[in-house]
Amino acid sequence: MTPPVKASYAGSDLSVRVLTLLILLCSPVLAETPTFYRDVLPVFQKSCQSCHRKGEIGPMELMTYKQVRPWAKAIRESVMLKRMPPWFADPQTGKFSNDPTLSEKDIKIISRWVEAGSPAGKIQDAPPAIKWSSEWRIQPDLVLEMPQQFPVPAKSEIDYQYLIFPWKAKQDQWVSGIQIRPSDARIVHHAVLYVREAGSSWLRDIPVGVMYAPPAGDANARIRSRDTREDILAIYTPGANVYQLPNGMARKIPVGADLVLQFHYTSLPKEDTADRTQVAITFTGKPSKRLITLQMGKDDLRIPPRERNYSASVSGTLPNDALLVSLFPHMHLRGKAFEFEIVRPGGNVETLLHVKNFDFNWQLSYVLEKSRLIPKGTRLRWTGYFDNSASNVRNPDPEAEVVWGEQSWEEMMIGFFDVAVDPDIDKKAFFIR
Repeated sequence: MTPPVKASYAGSDLSVRVLTLLILLCSPVLAETPTFYRDVLPVFQKSCQSCHRKGEIGPMELMTYKQVRPWAKAIRESVMLKRMPPWFADPQTGKFSNDPTLSEKDIKIISRWVEAGSPAGKIQDAPPAIKWSSEWRIQPDLVLEMPQQFPVPAKSEIDYQYLIFPWKAKQDQWVSGIQIRPSDARIVHHAVLYVREAGSSWLRDIPVGVMYAPPAGDANARIRSRDTREDILAIYTPGANVYQLPNGMARKIPVGADLVLQFHYTSLPKEDTADRTQVAITFTGKPSKRLITLQMGKDDLRIPPRERNYSASVSGTLPNDALLVSLFPHMHLRGKAFEFEIVRPGGNVETLLHVKNFDFNWQLSYVLEKSRLIPKGTRLRWTGYFDNSASNVRNPDPEAEVVWGEQSWEEMMIGFFDVAVDPDIDKKAFFIR
């Protein structure tokens, strides 16, 4: 099993020095040598500390000078090569509101600071410390928690797990923010929170409040558990555990619904551990737009051994007008790149998003800077690219033919996308053409 790998800082110092020289030659000269407290700390507060603090996914804390100084050169290398903060969208294909990419000015500040020997400067120049909450990044109205810890033994294969939270609300509720927080982020590759409406038969034969996996060897039970048309409330992936909806938009939990949390656990190589995930939810009033999650994927994958650039596409037409809000590609360890496209009559193609370096360990949602209307009948095409060769350092076995499957050494190709519709339209009604 492959657990989420945290931020990497390895690379070529020569490449960094060349990039540093180019930036210095092409940028205005800073009046003073940057110092940590005056110049570098504000950049870390804005762009790094949300992950690089106690209890978060970053592999080291970047809160104080003492914590940062030993990593100075490695940090410079990562920001110069634009590996950190993680972001994989081709800048030539769309603009996104959640793009964390550092500005050239901020990159220059960090580079100059390291070249000058990483001086601390005067502590009185430091900006006020951000009061990061050790609990939540949203202000929750409700927190749900697994009834007990779920054990994950070392070097084990864990089937997808399902947990049903009964919902006791006596009226429809609207959600503006969700945060899914594992107690051990190392072993939760992803978690999906579904809204199971009152009339749904999905997972009706399993107990509430108990972790469930389909019986081993029961292929039909596995399919019944996996295949659902229920709407998604939120998805957790490494580095993206907070879902704050745009202003005027919300997700709906209808009266009589339950919440179903699906887990994909990945064990550690040598350490037994356990997880007790929590879910925080913020409520709001009835919005002007309801957000629903749609998806297109391909499940007949058959990737040949040693294939460096296998591609798989899926297409379909939008059944009704909708505002496109965000895009989220999902693949496994052979995933290489992903494209979201509009194919117009006559063959003209518009690329909405090109993830040019897909990273299994940083599966991100890309929120459009401005939501855009996609008229009904528009043909959408999603394409995933896979590297099953030995040149893919994450590849578990370049000699294996790879097919669709839930585990990380198998493959998936799914393009999720969020659309905003009239608040009185649900997911089923949206598909009535």
